[in-house]
Amino acid sequence: MASNSGIVPDDGESSKNPTLERCLNVLRDASNDSEQFAALLLVTKAAKAGEINSKTRRRIFDAVGFTFPNRLLTSKDAPEGCTQHTFQALGLTLLACFCTDPDLARHPQVLNKIPVFNDVISTCKPGDASCNAMIDDAYQCLRAIMATPKGPRELVNRGTVPALCRAYVKHGYGFDQAFKLLVGLLIAAESKCWQRATVDLMGVLNVLSLEFQKAEDMTKFQLCEVLPRFIPPLLSPNAECLLPLYRGLASILTSKLSTSQRDPALKLAACLSQACGSEWIQGGGAGSKFFALLSNLACVEVRLTLEELDLAEVDKKQELMAACYVLMETAIVECTKEKGSLLLETQKVQLVGILEEAFGAVIHYLRQVGRKKLDDPFIFASVRILGAWLAEETSSLKQEICDLLPFLIYYAKMRFEEEKRVRSSLQQEAEQAGQSSIQPPVWQGDAIRFLLPGLSHLTAEDRPRGILISEGAPVLLCQYFLYRWEIFVSNTDTLTTSTTVETSLQTCCEIFLNLVVTAPDLISREDCFATLMDTLLKSLPSLLPQREHLGLTANVATLGLMMSKRLFAYPGLQGTPESEGFFDAAIRFLAEAHVAQTDLDGEKVTMSVSPTYKAAWPAIRELWFLGMQAFASCVPLFLWLPQDVLRSGWLQELLALLGRVAPSSVDLEVVRAFQGILVELARASQPCLEMIQQHRGLEMASLYGMAALEQCLSEQ
Repeated sequence: MASNSGIVPDDGESSKNPTLERCLNVLRDASNDSEQFAALLLVTKAAKAGEINSKTRRRIFDAVGFTFPNRLLTSKDAPEGCTQHTFQALGLTLLACFCTDPDLARHPQVLNKIPVFNDVISTCKPGDASCNAMIDDAYQCLRAIMATPKGPRELVNRGTVPALCRAYVKHGYGFDQAFKLLVGLLIAAESKCWQRATVDLMGVLNVLSLEFQKAEDMTKFQLCEVLPRFIPPLLSPNAECLLPLYRGLASILTSKLSTSQRDPALKLAACLSQACGSEWIQGGGAGSKFFALLSNLACVEVRLTLEELDLAEVDKKQELMAACYVLMETAIVECTKEKGSLLLETQKVQLVGILEEAFGAVIHYLRQVGRKKLDDPFIFASVRILGAWLAEETSSLKQEICDLLPFLIYYAKMRFEEEKRVRSSLQQEAEQAGQSSIQPPVWQGDAIRFLLPGLSHLTAEDRPRGILISEGAPVLLCQYFLYRWEIFVSNTDTLTTSTTVETSLQTCCEIFLNLVVTAPDLISREDCFATLMDTLLKSLPSLLPQREHLGLTANVATLGLMMSKRLFAYPGLQGTPESEGFFDAAIRFLAEAHVAQTDLDGEKVTMSVSPTYKAAWPAIRELWFLGMQAFASCVPLFLWLPQDVLRSGWLQELLALLGRVAPSSVDLEVVRAFQGILVELARASQPCLEMIQQHRGLEMASLYGMAALEQCLSEQ
């Protein structure tokens, strides 16, 4: 096949390498495959010897094109006296030569050869020079493709990751090149690599972990540097790699080390902790000592780095600090475990003290530096880890935490405003392009989310609550709740719904409940709580049927009832369709929690938690009792409410339930909750009173020890 492109002679090249120039002329004028093949052999020898520059490589391509190399790659024959892969080897050499030109490396004709390159590196049997050369050429092509802007995506999509994994696991010729390419692909497209080649990458990780455990020289530390790239986002506690990784890290961290040797080990330990918590650490005495040591090293590093306030040093160590934060968070989890902890109680006490010192340094750093570096990701990481500490421990460092609260609220507000700006901008861009804006329900820069559990504790204490109110935290949290609620509602019917958003909403409800009880005037004073009330009224009816969200339903129902007590004069609660819809839904939530159940012998009928509530009951039990109390308090405030109770059938159902089950099977707290409802209904409504009397109310009050109900009915 002769090329029609012609070749413009390069006087510089011709004078330096006249043989090469003659070969190029032959390529240009070749009348058949044999002549072109002979010329190509000479050209490829020159290419391998490094005797040609990029301009000449391009001239070779102009002379040859892709058609002839394609034919060589697919040819099953070989010239007489040549090895079996002669044609394929020549084709690969040409493509390797072409790929040195970035424009050619991203050419579709090169990209569609990726499966060929994959096949060569993973199945070609090395042993002679020609096979080894083919493998080298294939790797050169893959490296060139990966260096292009869209190269990593093309390689991942076309199956290169499994091929590289097989090549590395076999440890055949060129496996070191496979390893470097794998590292590059994991850096460029980590999530896609794990999505498409989980099993293969785990195979590599298993091999690396054994090498890591066995190595007794600098290889151990080199592997420690690169292993984090091969840790997946989630690891099973039974993963084969965990034990050798634990043993390898234990041997490093229990030895006398330089900082350069210790720091990569801390980072690897943090990667493992992110992937599977503390499950990678072997149980028993040795494991608990190692975990205590690991946590201590992380805490000491944080203290030493942050107490000095050398900002340049902190900036230089941000990656290490982030790893230490992960290890500290794992330590918090272990210290708060009631069962199955790696640590003994004495070790927990010691570790909590060490953590307290480290968090003192974090607070000190945020107070001194926070407002100067608001956009620094490390400030966000520091706020996040402090949130993890506050979620479990607010009794220590109380003065320091109170002093820091103004900054935390300011920072949280700033991050929230930034999220709203970015989401709004993305929405506008999508609308202008005529597209729907699909945005993630969880915002990675959401500082409030990490502070919510701690704020739930702090709003229950007088001094921190006063500071939070003065800094505008309740208003901010109202705005946050309403914004997150819109995101939650818009995602409830899709797979992208995040339990993270739901958890944030529930924790907000807990905070608002604290404020309703401890700062009732605030609820009446701030306009945002009226807006919140409107949202609760409108939302509960549609939320109630979604049993998978029963925890959130309990929070919304209880908060709405508690706020109704404080805002009873609010126009939105005066018999509007929304208020009646809310109370109807609240009645159903409260009414459906308990059912009559016949025992296995069929002789005794007992009261039990409804099957649909059982899984969530430990989490919502207290909310149900609080909701019952709040509903009882609402009965005399809303004159239309007793009629709604009658219309719903709840009163009749409740009386029938009490009349059917054995009184001894009903928990005393449940009896008190039911009594509260019955007493208020009897006092507020004659029809309700008559309904109770018709169902042997006085007798039942005596049977269940409902003294208040008995007195109420006796007085009528």
